[in-house]
Amino acid sequence: MLADTLDRFLTAVYRRGAVARITTQYLVDAFAWFCAILAAVVLRYDFDVTRITWLPLLSLIFVTWSAQFLVGWVLFLYRGRHPYGSFAEVRALLGVVLIVGLSFGLPVVLWGTEWMIPRSTMFIAIPVAFVLMGSARYLKRLLVERSMAPPSDAEPALIYGAGYLGAVTIRRMVTDSASPYRPVAMIDDAPSRRFAWHHGIRVAGTGAELARVAADTGATVLVIAVARADAELLTRVSDAAAAAGLRVMVLPSLVEVLAGRTQLRDLRDISIEDLIGRHPVDTDVGSIAGYLTGARVLVTGAGGSIGSELCRQISRFSPAELIMVDHDETGLQSTQLSILGHGLLDTKDVVLASIRDADALQSVFDERRPQVVFHAAALKHLPMLEQYPMEAWKSNVLGTLNVLSAARSVGVTTFVNISTDKAANPTSVLGHSKRIAEKLTAWAAKETGKKYLSVRFGNVIGSRGSMLPTFTALIEAGGPLTVTHPDVTRYFMTIPEACQLVVQAGGIGEGAEVLILDMGEPVKIREVAERMIEMSGKDIEIVYTGLRAGEKLHEILVGTNESDDRRVHPKISHSRVSELDPADLDFDQWIVRCGVEKFENGKAGVPFAVAKEIA
Repeated sequence: MLADTLDRFLTAVYRRGAVARITTQYLVDAFAWFCAILAAVVLRYDFDVTRITWLPLLSLIFVTWSAQFLVGWVLFLYRGRHPYGSFAEVRALLGVVLIVGLSFGLPVVLWGTEWMIPRSTMFIAIPVAFVLMGSARYLKRLLVERSMAPPSDAEPALIYGAGYLGAVTIRRMVTDSASPYRPVAMIDDAPSRRFAWHHGIRVAGTGAELARVAADTGATVLVIAVARADAELLTRVSDAAAAAGLRVMVLPSLVEVLAGRTQLRDLRDISIEDLIGRHPVDTDVGSIAGYLTGARVLVTGAGGSIGSELCRQISRFSPAELIMVDHDETGLQSTQLSILGHGLLDTKDVVLASIRDADALQSVFDERRPQVVFHAAALKHLPMLEQYPMEAWKSNVLGTLNVLSAARSVGVTTFVNISTDKAANPTSVLGHSKRIAEKLTAWAAKETGKKYLSVRFGNVIGSRGSMLPTFTALIEAGGPLTVTHPDVTRYFMTIPEACQLVVQAGGIGEGAEVLILDMGEPVKIREVAERMIEMSGKDIEIVYTGLRAGEKLHEILVGTNESDDRRVHPKISHSRVSELDPADLDFDQWIVRCGVEKFENGKAGVPFAVAKEIA
């Protein structure tokens, strides 16, 4: 009862406020017409007011007032559709003034002499009235924005980027009385923006002059407002800002905004992910929607970093059914929560099953009959699999074969196997196991004649157990930070970008292909470690432990004798691997090829049939 009463009271107050605001707007416009028409007649009579016939003139003003309200109401000028003082309101205002002015201007031209009104009156009054109405709105907007300005003790901020995003950022700062930042100048490297001004803030220099501009303005913060800024730009600007003593802030990515995790106006400190990652690439939505929309889609490893992001992206294309499979119930709950807003785990979209259990997997496929499969389930930690190669065989080789067999049995039309750059010229147990998975997928494509393919990429930023979370934990613990080798490099890609390209690959790839994602330039792990330590503000030692068994100093994406054909998408290469019939799988040969010198769990020399029985 109390809540309903309060709601009615607030609604009444709002309505009164809206009515008062609209009434004020109309009265201002009516006064503008009065001044404009009177000024037009006075000008026409060379300021001799004795020649004015007042009754016809006042009648014209009265009917103009009436028409202004009626036309303004019809065009929503007085119904609160447009933000006050915006370009949208100005366009509506111009339309109303022209309609009203011409509606009475033409009759005055034809019969004005009979009415004792100068024939040019309305045509002189139209621009005068429009300028007066527009000026009143602009003045009101300036007064409102000035009252909403950030406090004087807000941190002075430089805005890097004088384009649209920079202008929007400045506007939001200067019209937010609670803003912790106060823009003092802009920085932009484009010569065409050298003299740009936005909301009273001007471009004061280029990136090369950042230190001087910071000193001149007293800025303490640099906000990067460049759409689709890549890691190279962010690194360069971050280094220049650090030298100038500026704290660097960035806007959230569009992916974060659309996912509802943040708002476009939110600023955050620049992170190491920004400096080594890249923004998502352009996606051909048509090629994706064509095979996902209305289809039954199954994702293995749906509780993992890649699998969960795949599920989130796939769900946006309205599949008939999204089946999320994993043996990790906690991971499935997190994925379900991020997509459906609940983690009840009591719906058919989540399936608890292991890819190592062929019978359970076959039962899921027989019941749900998926049409598209993304196979993301795998073991991925290289040093762990060097110790336990049989686990790599069970999950990455036989587990993939189980998924392929189940998919073939129910007629899956598109199968995308998630691979890794370590499968290119493999030197580790992980690489060799994923290479076999690629070959098995190519064999299934040959057998079915359908789109069974693999997608290969390198490290993803922020996945569970990956380098960045590990480094962060070591830094928080006080170090030391362990790096295998001072010159070791790795490819990095953001999880959303990797999954975006994986989903697109399913639309543009062909059977038996390996699609290789462009990962940009490799990153030195030592430099990442140094930058993370610098950003933490702590004095932490870096310890070099040496390359581990099977580990490469530099990864590659395209192996020997593999092509780099980018015939469809500029960031996706098309290559092929040879097929491998499951009947030819040989654990003995595989373990030797992996370079495992000593196999201590008693299963060395186990033939494929026995190894499959073990798995």
